[in-house]
Amino acid sequence: MSELRDAAMSAKAWPFEEARRLVKRYEKSPPKKGYVLFETGYGPSGLPHIGTFGEVLRTTMIRRAFEAISDIPTRLICFSDDLDGMRKVPGNVPHQDMLREHLQRPLTSVPDPFGEFESFGHHNNAMLRRFLDTFGFEYEFYSATEFYRTGAFDDTLRLAAERYDDLMAVMLKSLREERQQTYSVFLPIHPETGRVLYVPLKHVDAVNHTITFDDEDGREWTLPVTGGNVKLQWKPDFGARWAALDVDFEMYGKDHSTNTPIYDRICEILGGRKPEHFTYELFLDENGEKISKSKGNGLTIDEWLAYAATESLSYFMYQKPKTAKRLWWDVIPKAVDEYHQQLRAFPDQELKAQLENPVWHIHGGTPPESRMVVPFAMLLNLASVAGAEDKAGLWGFIRRYAPEASPETHPDLDAAAGFAVRYFRDFVAPTREFRAPDAQERAAMEDLVARLRGWQGGLDAEELQSLVFAVGREHGFENLRDWFKALYEVILGASQGPRFGGFIALYGVDETVRLIEDALARG
Repeated sequence: MSELRDAAMSAKAWPFEEARRLVKRYEKSPPKKGYVLFETGYGPSGLPHIGTFGEVLRTTMIRRAFEAISDIPTRLICFSDDLDGMRKVPGNVPHQDMLREHLQRPLTSVPDPFGEFESFGHHNNAMLRRFLDTFGFEYEFYSATEFYRTGAFDDTLRLAAERYDDLMAVMLKSLREERQQTYSVFLPIHPETGRVLYVPLKHVDAVNHTITFDDEDGREWTLPVTGGNVKLQWKPDFGARWAALDVDFEMYGKDHSTNTPIYDRICEILGGRKPEHFTYELFLDENGEKISKSKGNGLTIDEWLAYAATESLSYFMYQKPKTAKRLWWDVIPKAVDEYHQQLRAFPDQELKAQLENPVWHIHGGTPPESRMVVPFAMLLNLASVAGAEDKAGLWGFIRRYAPEASPETHPDLDAAAGFAVRYFRDFVAPTREFRAPDAQERAAMEDLVARLRGWQGGLDAEELQSLVFAVGREHGFENLRDWFKALYEVILGASQGPRFGGFIALYGVDETVRLIEDALARG
């Protein structure tokens, strides 16, 4: 084993923990198909949300970790359940009345309300693929519509007809008595209306592989289970797909976790080996509610990328996948700065620590150098006090603070400056609330102004921070956090902010003096 592989076999990072389970799966003999197959699923009933992206990202991280400790080739399939009937109209798309006319039709048979693709399913699939391509994922895209209609699923569907009673026994145990009366693992697709029908079956022919049913008008039909004439209910479909593709690993949200035994048993009945699973906690919106494609709550990928680089989103997704996370605008600045902190730490870390650093997993083992010499939080405050309309308005301050920096040599900093101006304009400026200082705070700020006027120490951030600390201590702030909070609230209109010494170094000593004086004059 190489040094890397040796260290990876004991690394505590969760992608390596999952990868080692996959190694154990094939420790006695390699997979007959010649590769390990990772799969992610997507229901295109609405515009793809950020949780869908997270599923592909996290699976990719486990895939890369597996490749670091195994020589078995890998594949990743992103599977779209686009043959599902449209059960309800998403609230965040146009032409609601038109879409209602197509309820229960497969998503790839529903017209695209945006008028850009041949169907609503194709539109949502294209949005998902664009998002995934933006992040450079290596994946193969599978459409359920093609999977069913081209015959790729036929062998498994025939087996499902032959083992229908066994499948039904699994499913009926999980259903209420009322639902049991009409349930079938097969859903016919009406030959005339094209709608996915939820009707009881009169007969399943295990020899000829057909189903017989009455439609809503009482007409009897007999259809083959192959060729896209029927589809499986979603729970049986999950397990059947595992069997048909010989899937080795799939992760899904906590809301699926109670169904895992059902998925596994369906897979085994249909001749497959149940895959390894990973259940992650859900993403929550600003109110702590689960994000939903149909509601359109939570952030979209495009919305995040309007205010920060792709890597910051990857960093957010890496953190504690088994803990529910609130996914809202205010998490973006923290994710940006923590990502760059980890990038800066990486080169000086021992190999074991590098393997447990999120940036190893974000960048597949070869993270770039961070050129963010100014934290994102600092850029936000600079945008606030400088009144910058664009990133060019920040670069004069940045160059004075870091003369070696330029947009050409520090592209990540240049991009962050643009993001900071936009983020400040859209989220910080509308919520700023300045307050007047109390007597103790005013006296301390006046003292700070006096000391800065006589400052001869240049733009050393640490020395300036020590000066601010000293003023706070000398003016009786027992908890110095209260002193810094007062500076932020009186001067910046926010309850928290950057290291104040670093802010002075970036904004300038004279400029900071004027800023404090203006704030005191307001109060």
